[in-house]
Amino acid sequence: MDLAGVFIFGLSGGTLAVRHRLDLFGVLVLSMAAALAGGVARDLLLGAAPPATFRDDRYLWAALASGLAAFFFHRPILRLVKPVMVLDAAGLGLFTVAGCSKALDYGMEPLPAVLLAVITACGGGVLRDLLVTEIPRVLREEIYAVAALLGAVIVVAGGRLGLPDLPVAIAAVAATFALRVVSVVRGWSAPRAPGS
Repeated sequence: MDLAGVFIFGLSGGTLAVRHRLDLFGVLVLSMAAALAGGVARDLLLGAAPPATFRDDRYLWAALASGLAAFFFHRPILRLVKPVMVLDAAGLGLFTVAGCSKALDYGMEPLPAVLLAVITACGGGVLRDLLVTEIPRVLREEIYAVAALLGAVIVVAGGRLGLPDLPVAIAAVAATFALRVVSVVRGWSAPRAPGS
């Protein structure tokens, strides 16, 4: 899940960089930032040092490959409806599950594991958006972190009920992806402060 999330989030970063007309170096930087920041933050918070990104070069290769794919094949990717949002929703689901599962494997209690899953899922997207001077999606009115919360709760609940890992992971990724995409299509947003 981690490597799939790295590649998909890398595509979202690279595609956004192409839309902002960045050069090859800029596309690779944005791709790697989106792909790796959440996992690095997760591992550092878990005390898993050095982070998996720097212990296993497959993470770096996956991030680089996704940046190159976005650079050379951006036209077919951009034909998707809202390509960055779709890729971002898929990466959000994958990283939510990977983050929550790793936190639980490290013996964290459910609530901190859910929080760490959200940090893992949102971290790369936050850095990606900041690097192109956009307000991070997690802070906008769109449903973003709430979708990651839903996926993490499914992982925790599945573990508590003793359900098999793979079906739980698939359900959590699907629920996160679906909530994120439907919220954008329907224009759903998180509540705002009364009178604001």
